[in-house]
Amino acid sequence: MAAKLSGGGGRYATRQNADINVTPFVDILLVLLVIFMVAVPTAVTSIKLDMPLASSQTTPIKPVAIAIQNSGALFLSGQATQLDTLANDLSARFKANGQDGARGDQRVMISAQADVPYEALLSVINVVHRSGWTKVGIVNEDLH
Repeated sequence: MAAKLSGGGGRYATRQNADINVTPFVDILLVLLVIFMVAVPTAVTSIKLDMPLASSQTTPIKPVAIAIQNSGALFLSGQATQLDTLANDLSARFKANGQDGARGDQRVMISAQADVPYEALLSVINVVHRSGWTKVGIVNEDLH
């Protein structure tokens, strides 16, 4: 076994390469190109919204409150009423508040004490809804 110990030219001597190997650089650029081609369409999605124009003259419509007590008594904005006359009293209350208009735009809020039977609450909601008021809310008070 022979070995060459000196560092001369010889048959297996390597020459210095002065060229830059661009293959890894091109590979990285292609990977980045693919990543951006996939990521950009998902980041540029938009949703078209038809937003209403702001006007300073509109005032929000205040809701009319209906309260149901444990005894079954109904109160419309603090005044006693009956289930049979609730629709007419609601109309009169909205007219008195200066909110005479379409019933679908008027808001009614219903509150009930804790021990009011579900049937009593539901009967009030049904009367209000059948009379044409569709914006009906239930007021929840924190008892703690």
